[in-house]
Amino acid sequence: MAKKIMTDLDYVEFYARELKKNNKLFKQQKRLIEAQITASSSLFKNAFGEKDFKAEARKYLKGIGSI
Repeated sequence: MAKKIMTDLDYVEFYARELKKNNKLFKQQKRLIEAQITASSSLFKNAFGEKDFKAEARKYLKGIGSI
C-alpha cells in the first residue's frame, strides 16, 4: 500500500482535529507561543537595548534588506 503524502494543509487540519479532542494540546501550544514571545523579546532587547530600540531595530532591518 502506498503512503499518502500529507500537505501543509493536511497537517493543519489534523492538528485542529486533535485540538478539538484534547484540550491539553491547546494549553501546550499556548505555553510554547508565550515562551517564544518571551525569548524573542529578551533577544531583541539584548541586541538593540531598551532606550533606543526602534532606531537600532530599523538600522538592523535596513542592513539585512528587510525595509
